[in-house]
Amino acid sequence: MKKSSNLLTLYIFIAMLIGIGTGYAVFLIYGNQVPPPPAGTKDTPQIFADNISILTDIFLRLVKMIIAPLVFSTLVVGVAKLGDIKAVGRIGGKTMLWFISATFVSLFLGLVLVNLMKPGLSLQLPLPDEHASSGIAKADMTLKGFFQHVVPDSVVNAMAHNEILQIVVFAIFFGVAAASIGEKAYPVVKFLDSVAHIMLKVTGFVMNFAPFAVFGAMAGIIAVKGPVVLVTYGKFIVQFYIGLLSLWVVIAFVGWLILGKPVFRLLGVIKDPLLLAFGTASSEAAYPRTMEELEKFGCDSRIVSFVLPLGYSFNLDGSMMYMTFASLFIAQAYGMHLSIDQQITMLLVLMITSKGIAGVPRASLVVIAGTLSMFHIPEAGLILLLGVDHLLDMGRSATNVIGNAMATAVVSKWENKLTPGDATNA
Repeated sequence: MKKSSNLLTLYIFIAMLIGIGTGYAVFLIYGNQVPPPPAGTKDTPQIFADNISILTDIFLRLVKMIIAPLVFSTLVVGVAKLGDIKAVGRIGGKTMLWFISATFVSLFLGLVLVNLMKPGLSLQLPLPDEHASSGIAKADMTLKGFFQHVVPDSVVNAMAHNEILQIVVFAIFFGVAAASIGEKAYPVVKFLDSVAHIMLKVTGFVMNFAPFAVFGAMAGIIAVKGPVVLVTYGKFIVQFYIGLLSLWVVIAFVGWLILGKPVFRLLGVIKDPLLLAFGTASSEAAYPRTMEELEKFGCDSRIVSFVLPLGYSFNLDGSMMYMTFASLFIAQAYGMHLSIDQQITMLLVLMITSKGIAGVPRASLVVIAGTLSMFHIPEAGLILLLGVDHLLDMGRSATNVIGNAMATAVVSKWENKLTPGDATNA
């Protein structure tokens, strides 16, 4: 298993390099097409990108096919096996304490770094027409909108659309009810336990397709944008990744304070899901593999099944940092100064509106669009980020994996459910 895991990591890395090389070759040959294609038609690089992206689309669709039954079955089994309703509340409380703290730290760190580095000042853009739009729908910033997104009106609809937070809410109710009626629920819990194991096996099959997906993603974006996408807004990209690295250090340091030396083993065992999330720009794609690696590390399977799904709705650390970083970058680009009071208000607004964004396309950009309008920052500024959002999303997704893995290990430690032998030898 270990050898197979290392091979997958190697194949993903090789696929990433080949994808960059292939995309660059297409860009060199067809990038400056003469004569240019007629108006309204796609050029050759775009046609190539559309076709090669089928590989990535297939993989992400396969992953989405897995997510709903896997999250539901593992979470119900995890809650039901905890047995004691008080245990569910206790573990849930500890989990949310970590999530809220991590969200605040991520947002605050992004706010501090963007003020120190000021990546947007050099652009000095004129304010756009007040009717200019980025084309990205705003998030519903109302309290009513938030709770309508959290609470499902149909669990079937929630599963059909992979609304992870809504699935989590229903699964917790289902699991608590199963735990409360005891033996009568045993056949159902046993059945869902079997479903979870089957879905994990399906996951193993799907993961074999990951290198092709990474190849398609990298080849497509480089073919269309060219190597310039790696240097355009280079200052912003580099500084944002410095911010993510700083957040990794903070998360690892806090993890070390709680877990001790095993934290380094934890960072080692999640390298596969980390690389997968980075290559596909999707933390969802890494969810099943993260679950497997955490159990191998020594985390209690019931806590993994409980904490990890919640993390994918409440603990997207990389996305949190991006929201403050990107919002203030756009304000700086237009020469707009926000007071400390306004920035703190923005941070608090983002803490609330960002919850439950999992499964929303371009979730971070959607929430940022709503936040910009609230502070009268031109929404059209989001266009500045669209060209490089894929590169930024790769880092965000990888950071989300680290944050959720650390949260699961920490809660396991707090519950004395982290097996020392497994954690040491993982």
